[in-house]
Amino acid sequence: PAFAAGNAVVMKPDTETCLTALWARDILIEAGLPAGVFQVVLGEGPVVGPEVVRHADYVSFTGSTRTGRQVAQGAAARLVGVSLELGGKNAMLVLEDADIEKAAAGAVRACFSSAGQLCISIERLYVHESVADAFVERFAARTRAMRLGRSLAYGADMGSLVGERQLETVSRHVAEAVEKGATVVAGGTARPDIGPYFYEPTILDGVEDAMAVCAEETFGPVVSLYRFKTEEEAIEHANATPYGLNSSVWTKNGGRGREVAARLRTGTVNVNEGYAPAYGSVQSPMGGMKDSGLGRRHGSEGILKYTEAQTVAQQRLLPMAPSLGMDDERYAAFMSTSLKVMKALRLR
Repeated sequence: PAFAAGNAVVMKPDTETCLTALWARDILIEAGLPAGVFQVVLGEGPVVGPEVVRHADYVSFTGSTRTGRQVAQGAAARLVGVSLELGGKNAMLVLEDADIEKAAAGAVRACFSSAGQLCISIERLYVHESVADAFVERFAARTRAMRLGRSLAYGADMGSLVGERQLETVSRHVAEAVEKGATVVAGGTARPDIGPYFYEPTILDGVEDAMAVCAEETFGPVVSLYRFKTEEEAIEHANATPYGLNSSVWTKNGGRGREVAARLRTGTVNVNEGYAPAYGSVQSPMGGMKDSGLGRRHGSEGILKYTEAQTVAQQRLLPMAPSLGMDDERYAAFMSTSLKVMKALRLR
């Protein structure tokens, strides 16, 4: 979007995913992009990041809420624009009239794609009590059947966490929850036999507010199950978080799904899918509410934010002052009549 709006770009990728950014730059240059238009700078975020903010005309950041606040402060000090896509604790609501088989399959995609390392991944599952047992049975069976693999070839259902720090967070959240009384329905174990940062896709039941996994973003293959009695209760619990990035509603009634979606305080809501429809709708804006960020990407908003609006106005015919012998009173009457005519003719 920044290129499309006519800008040059300096990109600071996460050090653990920087090879992707460098590869993207290489193929863009191969395709004809002038090399100087796209620069990639590498290094530790606390060192390099502030320097990027200090020199950019506009800052677009994806990352944690804590770092996002620092980025926003740096941009504000220079009075430059900023957009922030930050953390999330995304909820999925399975209503009593949902197709349980489809919801269980969709939950696997929503929770465990990219090993849960997507800002829009589902980490909280709210299921109506009348279908909870049937849903959990199917969801757990599908989760236990997932194939972990380290190969770049097709065939595996889930790969590795990105590094040691993420593995530590996932392991800590699960261990603390179990220690405080949560139950592991599926997974719950690191798998160093497959690779150094592998962790099984994990479902937790009986999670309470005091547990870190209840409120903190895990950013890994871990989801907590909760049961609800009424639609109002589900919406209240889904919104009871400082985050507001993405959410999901499952029901056979599309109209009902959209009504529930409108009451969820997240930047994107998907009906009968986890995140793909909203993320894939490139003409629709995407971003977060509350502590999940500022601004939007995708759609016209995602391009126009990289522009600076300028108004050039040329006065024609009469000057904006009394003329043709009119005094102030006649000029005021003339302008009022002119505005009424323009309004009637829908002229701007």
